[in-house]
Amino acid sequence: MIGPFPEMVSNCGALTIPAAILIYLLFSCTVCCALQSDIDCLKSIKISLEDTFNILDSSWNFNNQTEGYICKFTGVDCWHPDENRVLGISLRDMGLKGEFPRGIQNCSSLTKLDLSNNKLNGSIPFNISEVIGFVVNLDLSSNQLSGNIPVNLANCSYLNVLKLDNNRLTGHIPPEIGLLGRLKTFSVANNLLNGQVPNFINDTKFPVESYANNQGLCGTPLPVCRGPAKKSPIGLIVGATIGGVTVAAVAMTIGMFFYLRSLSRKKKKDEDPEGNKWAKSIKGAKAIKLSMFEKSVSKMRLSDLMKASNNFSKNNIIGSGRTGTVYRAVLDDGTSLMIKRLQNTQHSEKEFVSEMATLGKVKNRSLVPLLGFCVAKKERLLVYKDMPNGNLHDKLHLVSEGGKVLEWPLRIKIGIGAAKGFAWLHHNCNPRIIHRNISSKCILLDVEFEPRISDFGLARLMNPIDTHLSTFVNGEFGDMGYVAPEYLRTLVATPKGDVYSFGVVLLELVTGERPTYVTKAPESFKGNLVEWITHLSSDSMLQDAIDSSLSGKGHDEEVFQVLKVACRCVLSAAKERPTMFEVYQLLRAIGERYNFTTENDILMPSESDDGIQMVEFIVAQDVKEAF
Repeated sequence: MIGPFPEMVSNCGALTIPAAILIYLLFSCTVCCALQSDIDCLKSIKISLEDTFNILDSSWNFNNQTEGYICKFTGVDCWHPDENRVLGISLRDMGLKGEFPRGIQNCSSLTKLDLSNNKLNGSIPFNISEVIGFVVNLDLSSNQLSGNIPVNLANCSYLNVLKLDNNRLTGHIPPEIGLLGRLKTFSVANNLLNGQVPNFINDTKFPVESYANNQGLCGTPLPVCRGPAKKSPIGLIVGATIGGVTVAAVAMTIGMFFYLRSLSRKKKKDEDPEGNKWAKSIKGAKAIKLSMFEKSVSKMRLSDLMKASNNFSKNNIIGSGRTGTVYRAVLDDGTSLMIKRLQNTQHSEKEFVSEMATLGKVKNRSLVPLLGFCVAKKERLLVYKDMPNGNLHDKLHLVSEGGKVLEWPLRIKIGIGAAKGFAWLHHNCNPRIIHRNISSKCILLDVEFEPRISDFGLARLMNPIDTHLSTFVNGEFGDMGYVAPEYLRTLVATPKGDVYSFGVVLLELVTGERPTYVTKAPESFKGNLVEWITHLSSDSMLQDAIDSSLSGKGHDEEVFQVLKVACRCVLSAAKERPTMFEVYQLLRAIGERYNFTTENDILMPSESDDGIQMVEFIVAQDVKEAF
């Protein structure tokens, strides 16, 4: 039974000791060492910066020696409120003066650093990667930093967000920055930079705004780089006298380097214009038969899939994510399918076939039907029934101007149906499945806009490293906005982690906002959707979060009730969240008048769900997690 909606408390740092010893050792040598070094880290920050607003002086009191006391400091997030180990430091807009505080290197577990909108001067440390080696989010924007962007910054390989805009940085942007393959947000606007902008790996493209107001920058997406302006004859003679030959030789060498590099890239692009070179490599395996789970589906070969997808042309791609790329395929008889090409699966063919044999037995009307699979050399392909109405994310967030937004009855229908599917996976499926990757993108919509859950059971098919630490640092565990706070320290998926992620989906349905960016929030707000909701709740302004397109249409009470359920799901303490079955029952009660479904194929959870450990099939065969 779920009690009344409690006041939400911002406590995203509420974390306990990691279960995975290996990961723990990665972030700290010993508990005692980590705790004292983090205290020293904050002390050095306070000492090295001039606190013009007296915020640190009034809040950062080191005389208190109780466990976890630094976690109550303004701008400090800890891995656990009772453990002096710092996860994030956010000192935005605090009037701080001085150089970059190098003592931050003592915060060895730091993953977020925000010093934006202050008055920091001097240069960025040349050995920055040794100072903030594990930082995922770095924001030094709107300060007075000068000098060059250090090449060493390219060694901060976990960076998802890098903001250096609105400073006085000079020189070139090191081309090595382009090797930061996890970078999702990058901005150096409003500086004094020049030269060519980096070419990022994985074809990552950042908008013009990321480089704006740097008069000397050029290269895509800015205007093409041009050679230096011609000098006057006198200047040329003087230049030649001083050392024109040497300059010309160097220029020729650099020019040849860039020419050969561009030629190499053009050749690579010309060799694979359709982006399907991998598919061409398995042409010899066309005769391979697909293993089909549905008797109603005719037997197919790999050649049928290649023909139906135009040899897996990039034009047939309808989606991509951490688990792989999805292609639309149309058979000769007009049947539409979705084909997922898995990425980075490390399983042998025998192990993969064994996993698929189990997944093939997982059937429910709330799941996207898995029709079959195929193994061709190193490639692993999954064949699903097509969902013609795409995914919930696109229906909520990619509505074209003048397009029709989802009305409330359809939104609550999708919410109830999805909750029903996840509850079945958690409580009644045999084996029970933790999804691990819940987001609005994994909820697909059939022709009747009935929600169907995709990507269930794929976690074990990924690289084990990718499904744990790297999914956090990559920001690819669904999206960073969907990750339960306890996952950040344990890196272990749990049923309550799924509940948290689904709660974010419910927030999307009610607010119309994206999980990582809130358009309604003031410009100074830099948090995610859950943090915004937490802030509104603490100020008794939760009503302001509701999508304006839903207000005043006779559904206000229902919308608010669903919002309260969502808030229960995203509570920072996992034990305080409802189970997925309880979420389904709550939503079903709220939407009872719509009569979306009359049958109830979800059995009442047994008493063992609450007290006995639950065997979890997907994350690890031998791992058990308690509900």
